[in-house]
Amino acid sequence: MAKKKNSSARYAFIGIIIAIVGCVATGLLALAQGTIALKLYTPPDPNIIKIWISISAAVLVIGLATYAILAPDTVRRFFTGRQARYGSNALIMALAFLGILFVVNLLAFQNPKVLKDMTEDKRHTLAPETLQALTNLPDKVTAIAFYSSQSSRDTATQLLTDFKSNSNGKFDYRFVDPNADPLLAKQYGVTGDGKIVLTMGKASETASYADETELDRALIRLISPQTRVIYFLTGHGEPDINGTDNSALSRARETLESKNYTVKTLNLAATNKIPDDAKAIVVAGPQNPLLDQEVTLLKAYVNKGGALVVMEDPTPFTNFGTSPDPLADYLKSDWGIAFDNDVVIDTTSQQALYAISSQYNTSSPITQHMTSVTIMPQSRSLTLSQTPPQNVTVAPLILTATQSWGETDLASLQNNQQIKFDAATDIAGPLTLAATGENSSTNGRVAVFGNSIFATDKGFDAYANGDIFINSVDWAAQEKSLINITPKTPITRTFNPPQSPQLIIILLSSVIIIPGLVVAAGISTWVARRRQG
Repeated sequence: MAKKKNSSARYAFIGIIIAIVGCVATGLLALAQGTIALKLYTPPDPNIIKIWISISAAVLVIGLATYAILAPDTVRRFFTGRQARYGSNALIMALAFLGILFVVNLLAFQNPKVLKDMTEDKRHTLAPETLQALTNLPDKVTAIAFYSSQSSRDTATQLLTDFKSNSNGKFDYRFVDPNADPLLAKQYGVTGDGKIVLTMGKASETASYADETELDRALIRLISPQTRVIYFLTGHGEPDINGTDNSALSRARETLESKNYTVKTLNLAATNKIPDDAKAIVVAGPQNPLLDQEVTLLKAYVNKGGALVVMEDPTPFTNFGTSPDPLADYLKSDWGIAFDNDVVIDTTSQQALYAISSQYNTSSPITQHMTSVTIMPQSRSLTLSQTPPQNVTVAPLILTATQSWGETDLASLQNNQQIKFDAATDIAGPLTLAATGENSSTNGRVAVFGNSIFATDKGFDAYANGDIFINSVDWAAQEKSLINITPKTPITRTFNPPQSPQLIIILLSSVIIIPGLVVAAGISTWVARRRQG
């Protein structure tokens, strides 16, 4: 009796087609996932790749199952016939390859190494100061990332892995579900999701979210728990650190506080004393000169290892007039840093009164990592002594271009007259806009700027203005580990589909039609061979 032929077998090729599509899609998506793991590419949502891998793998399984259901005899012959013997060798080799791949990935996960960051904005490259802080950790730091099952851990995992791989074994991390372990969350005062607690010994600090800058701040608070107080001098018409207008210094205050500084004001004329906890004193944009007794107090403070950050504007933009300036006299006599009686004119700027940095002092920790320009509206220049006082070292921070000069005819500026460089009276560029001084005997420090507007709320967030002010305070307060830690702005790329019909035809032919013809040819060849037996 002849065996009844399975009529559904002729439709089995549909299952093979589905399986091929699923296999190709899974392979391509797995390749994309590999580029993500190697930090060569970062999609907006890394989870979407994993979801599509699961879907494509399911399509592959469905395709194979469909073929097995529609052509069971063919599948039976494959596993019991001669093809099975040859196929078993291929299966063993495939399993061995997968096993090696699994072991390699496991070892790479357990022993993370720093790979070359190929992203355009270097989003996986930690800031140099972060790397330095991780290298110099005084003790083992463990990060406890409190993430529930509803929150994505990808960003936190990547960032914490970068921290771990650059710490010489001094940084580790683990994830905890706050819903599964509420007692541990309560112990560290964690009430929300996505918090990261850094622990070192019995001390702990919390980062509110997974971000390098936020983790840096928590790490700084953890390794430097001592109080650091910065005082802003008042009583001479200085901008308000708590003000709300553009002339205020609220952004400077907020940024210092975010770096674990305590920011206070100091009226020396009223208190006649400098607090013992002052790490540095900022004299920002006084409209009237300081008194002699105030400068005497400041001098005594610096001689004991204190620090000053002085920012004085040109006299036409203050109420100084012809009055003596005891603070300027002190900086010139004791530090060799003199304020020029001029206003900087910079022809490289779109506005001549807006001086632009043309060169930074790369040997100074304040400016060595600066990549953006600094703009100082209505600035005056500084002159540094070639023979500074004994034990004092002075250095320029910011220089203008040679196309600038210091205009000394201040009356012409006030009368809105046309100005031009006069070699006989004006100061030729390049000009020094900021400078520092260190006394190796007293450990005193000064950072001096011929401008204060750049640090006000009007200019703080423009270019590198805020960075150089904050770095100067860090340097003056001798907090090297805090300098230059700034957030990165990721570069966003969007795909704009081609509008031209020719480009659309090229895209369709290269991505869909040609690959489709290749797949169709392969399937037709397979079907033809099947018919021939």
